[in-house]
Amino acid sequence: MDDAASEIARLRAALAASEARAASAEADLAQVRAIVTTSEAMIRHLKLEIAKMRREQYGQSSERRARLIDQMELQLEELEADATEDEIAAERVAAKITVVSAFERRRPARKPFPDHLPRERLVIEAPSACACCGSARIVKMGEDITETLEIIPRQWKVIQTVREKFTCRDCEKISQPPAPFHPTPRGWAGPNLLATILFEKFGQHQPLNRQAERYAREGVDLSLSTLADQVGACTTALQPIHELIRAHVLAAERLHGDDTTVPLLARGGTKQARLWTYVRDDRPFAGGAPPAALFYFSPDREKTHPNTHLTGWSGTLQADAYGGYNDLYRAGRGPAPIISALCWSHARRKFFELADIAGNVRKGKPAHEISPVALEAVARIDALFEIERGINGKSAEERLVSRRQHARPLVEELHDWLMVQRYQMSKHNPVAKAINYMFEKDGRWKAFTRFLDDGRLCISNNAAERALRGIALGRKAWLFAGSQRGGERAAFMYSLIVTAKMNDIDPQAWLADVLARMPGIVVSRLPELLPWNWAAAGSARQNAA
Repeated sequence: MDDAASEIARLRAALAASEARAASAEADLAQVRAIVTTSEAMIRHLKLEIAKMRREQYGQSSERRARLIDQMELQLEELEADATEDEIAAERVAAKITVVSAFERRRPARKPFPDHLPRERLVIEAPSACACCGSARIVKMGEDITETLEIIPRQWKVIQTVREKFTCRDCEKISQPPAPFHPTPRGWAGPNLLATILFEKFGQHQPLNRQAERYAREGVDLSLSTLADQVGACTTALQPIHELIRAHVLAAERLHGDDTTVPLLARGGTKQARLWTYVRDDRPFAGGAPPAALFYFSPDREKTHPNTHLTGWSGTLQADAYGGYNDLYRAGRGPAPIISALCWSHARRKFFELADIAGNVRKGKPAHEISPVALEAVARIDALFEIERGINGKSAEERLVSRRQHARPLVEELHDWLMVQRYQMSKHNPVAKAINYMFEKDGRWKAFTRFLDDGRLCISNNAAERALRGIALGRKAWLFAGSQRGGERAAFMYSLIVTAKMNDIDPQAWLADVLARMPGIVVSRLPELLPWNWAAAGSARQNAA
């Protein structure tokens, strides 16, 4: 019996040791998994920071960089969540045993909460006696504060505007203050609500049906037709501001122009409509005019549309080589022919597609199947963009001197090199087609090199492409324009919202203030409500306060 008892004790001890080793191994594995996922998250975070810094250094013209950063941010989001899950799992396993310490992930330093946010103090009830000896003779010696960021659900309220009536004891006439003016007819919606509806629809790309559903969940039942009625009313109310922005844009001597596709609801499906933009942005050459954007909608891409948009305007148009602009450049145009300045980003893109190693791999093609000529062309064009980044924001005179000294020799070398390469290729070669894009028609190379003789011009049309970027993102949300007038209304609102963003102001706050003040403002003071004047006035009021 003694031998059996000792054998059982030995087996129990061995089992306990085995379980301890298994628990230790499990804890070690959990720690390793947490370390690996944390390391992956850290690596992804560092790569994202490097990509952002490169974008800041080399500008936004670099192909696929913006899309790559968006993808990296999504990947980082998932990896951070994975790392947190593994860290918690490691802590739980480590808590079961004493031989393995819990893994603690090094977290990025969190920024302090903004000072302008209101603080609400929740004081935990103080003890009435000492927790050790039970004595009631305790004195406060300080406090520890833990801050937690919280959000309060949106609050709705009804504002009752009361106009008291008075009757005269002598003449028996009734006196009453006049009714206030409202941003829209019938005046049931306040300016902040109207601005929210407009900005969420056109700035955040939230269709009215989704807004109506969210408002209903918050206890306010507003039908789709009711919201649409207010959008139409606001479009009419904001027409004077839009006209001032339009006049400001068309007063420029230089414009960026571009367009993008917009699905338009049609019988049996949708068809490709267009949103056009014309951007005035003098900041690259330190011009004093505020930036602004003007949008138009059209059901197709006929050349009649840019002719109509720019009727009566003359100057330099920076755009791509779309043939629909050609009528603007003809000699007999009135009041004068528009001067063409073509975009080097578009030219570079055609070479880049032939030299994109990562793109070939992604499409299942061998990485080595790239064109060395296209790769060389991209490198040469990138050298021009590098010069441009160094003179961005300088005066037109400084930019012109730098271009003549540094850029012109590179452009002349590029011209000769491209001509030599083209003569050595078949006309059906994709690289030859990319080269022909720059030389295809008479005057096209001159239009590409016009920036060398005018310091106000940009080497690319990126200003217009940036203005259209939000629309490209919004297409995924609102799917299509419901009608011709709906597209025109969208172009109208994009002109206001994009212009506000270009002037670094909150479009929603600006729209709310404009809608509140417009009914009572005289026509001569309407320019005060333009985004750049509104921002300046706001800064002045803030400094005075």
